[in-house]
Amino acid sequence: MTTETGPVQLLTIAFGPDAKFEGRIIEELDGLTAAGQILVLDLLVVQKQPGGDLVSVGYQAEGMGDTVSALLGLGPGGLRGAEAAFPSLAPGRAFGLGADDVRQLADSLDPGTTAAFLLLEHRWARKLRHLVREQGGVPVAEGFLTEEAVAPIAAELLAAATRLDEGPTGERGGS
Repeated sequence: MTTETGPVQLLTIAFGPDAKFEGRIIEELDGLTAAGQILVLDLLVVQKQPGGDLVSVGYQAEGMGDTVSALLGLGPGGLRGAEAAFPSLAPGRAFGLGADDVRQLADSLDPGTTAAFLLLEHRWARKLRHLVREQGGVPVAEGFLTEEAVAPIAAELLAAATRLDEGPTGERGGS
């Protein structure tokens, strides 16, 4: 049994009103999980209504949404435990997320926008995380670079990736 987790990330993704949910993102998450690269710990999907309220959307599987709900300030027991006491928390009903940063995010969403809060463990990084800690290292910052941030160096990054993938003999490397 593993006693350490890999880095845990809360990834928030916004989808516009015209987004098409075809299941391909879930299929990719399933594939990454099957390959042992990540583990989806929780998923909460909300949509901003024309009046500005957030409603939970039933995209998540049974039991999903509880941890993220608690993390976002809905308190112990998560979303499902709170639904009995506060019917407005039930799927399809409006509810407010308590954390200030999430409220700011919600305020910035356009009506009709859907946001997915995905809590995942980076299993591929378990050993790396352990070794960094063992050697006295402390992560100082992390984040995904957007396409806009990478654009000025995209050609250099692609060339470096190609060079590293080909290896010293010029033949295709990789796994």
